[in-house]
Amino acid sequence: MTAESAPAPAGDIVVAAFDFDETITRRDTVVPFMMRIAGRARFALGLLRRAPVLLASLARRDRNAMRAVGTAVAFTGRRLTEIEGHAAAWGAEIVSRHLRDDVVARIRWHLDAGHRVVIVSASYEQYVRVVADHLGVHGVVATRLEVSGDVCTGRLLGLNCRAAEKVVRLDAWLAEHGLSRAGLTLWAYGDSAGDRELLAAAQHPHWVAGPLDSVPASP
Repeated sequence: MTAESAPAPAGDIVVAAFDFDETITRRDTVVPFMMRIAGRARFALGLLRRAPVLLASLARRDRNAMRAVGTAVAFTGRRLTEIEGHAAAWGAEIVSRHLRDDVVARIRWHLDAGHRVVIVSASYEQYVRVVADHLGVHGVVATRLEVSGDVCTGRLLGLNCRAAEKVVRLDAWLAEHGLSRAGLTLWAYGDSAGDRELLAAAQHPHWVAGPLDSVPASP
């Protein structure tokens, strides 16, 4: 992957959208978080009890259905304060052990250039925000948990933030900030099939399954 020497014409609004798992991070972060919440044994038992639904989802390669099963097992009946406590600890561990140096350097390059940086991820919003705060980015668009009072229902609030939903949610985030894709230059970074729509929406798409090239000398 080659980084352009000039991101956009002077005065243009530039937004850089980054996937999270295995783009900003070196590893999957979702399953470890679910196991932190539920406990490894309870999580495995919960998946076993839902084996017919889970196996059908696997056969269809339906990641949204698989996420629904995992969310139900891990979060049903859990208090939001408990989840946020685990999210703070998991986010701190991600920052200390699991970030990709090359992609963090690219994020900093965008920030130094005055670009708006947003993480767009199917990972759970609670701990992605912890990492986002550390990186100093402008926004987080991620998978959200449905909460009633202070208790998680075990369902998602809205759709799993992957594939086409990433573009829908990014557009909503831009609109909240008085922007639209038609009036800006979009860079996008991703590593999986769930990022294809986001990459297709960008003028500067970057597939980062391998090492990211070094950043340009100056923004």
